[in-house]
Amino acid sequence: MMMKMEVSSFYYSRNSQFPPSDILVLQKKNFHYWKQHDTLHFSRIKCVFRPLYAQRGYKLQKHYHLQVSCSKKSETMVVEAGCMGAIYDSLAARLVPNAAAASSPNFKYIVGLAGPPGAGKSTLASEVVQRVNKLWPEKVSSMDSQVQPPEVAIVLPMDGFHLYRKQLDAMENPEEAHARRGAPWTFNPDLFLQCLKTLRNEGSVYAPSFDHGVGDPIEDDIFVSLQHKILVVEGNYVLLEDGVWKEVSSMFDEKWFIDVDLEKAMHRVLKRHISTGKTPDVAKWRVDYNDQPNAELVIKSKKNADLIIKSVDFIQS
Repeated sequence: MMMKMEVSSFYYSRNSQFPPSDILVLQKKNFHYWKQHDTLHFSRIKCVFRPLYAQRGYKLQKHYHLQVSCSKKSETMVVEAGCMGAIYDSLAARLVPNAAAASSPNFKYIVGLAGPPGAGKSTLASEVVQRVNKLWPEKVSSMDSQVQPPEVAIVLPMDGFHLYRKQLDAMENPEEAHARRGAPWTFNPDLFLQCLKTLRNEGSVYAPSFDHGVGDPIEDDIFVSLQHKILVVEGNYVLLEDGVWKEVSSMFDEKWFIDVDLEKAMHRVLKRHISTGKTPDVAKWRVDYNDQPNAELVIKSKKNADLIIKSVDFIQS
């Protein structure tokens, strides 16, 4: 049976102070779809994507297709495109209105972004936040044109909530604890949860980062201020349902998951290990013993996402 549904998940303003070439234009439209097994299959949306850096002199114009599908039963949206750049732009455009709708000084719109190791969580979070901050000036046009609008979006990585090496040393099996570092039980979810609660209640917080050179968190290294209205919290386990992790997941306004082929993700992780100085044999052992079991656990949490992002290997082509 042919049915009709209105989709308005992506935002676009005709009154943008940025030229239209700087954003992915997705307007509210009516789409026809076929109802089949409680899944809504949308036809492709043809859109023009021009990279944000086009205004710096590059004469680039690419045509991509962004496909949006929605499961009626689970209310989960799936977003995919021919390049990650188009996805970054559309996700940023989706978030900007939430910052504009801030109703109190302490307002925070918090997105939880999960995915297995090697999915590209850090890259996606960073790219989306950069784009939100570039789009934000159009929402503050009433400000003095000489005043630089504050950044409204920031990334909070889960990495800062790793247990310290000395805490791993104090465990019953320190060797195993270090070998499995990165597994859920090598993090401090209680501290993570308290950080998110403080943000909700007070509007600002100092959070830890992670120093990969030293191998330990750095306390109070990230400051989420009152001016930050959009927070992208990225990490492997932010959508888990076990123990304290379930409470962590409950703190998010939206839950995103990057869907990537497991073999492809593990190949990326292998290359990452080798790039940090590990021999190929040690890197392969690390992937098999720790990264892949962690990834398999993370993939099980995909069912908890509101929005699933299909990963592709290339950015702009």
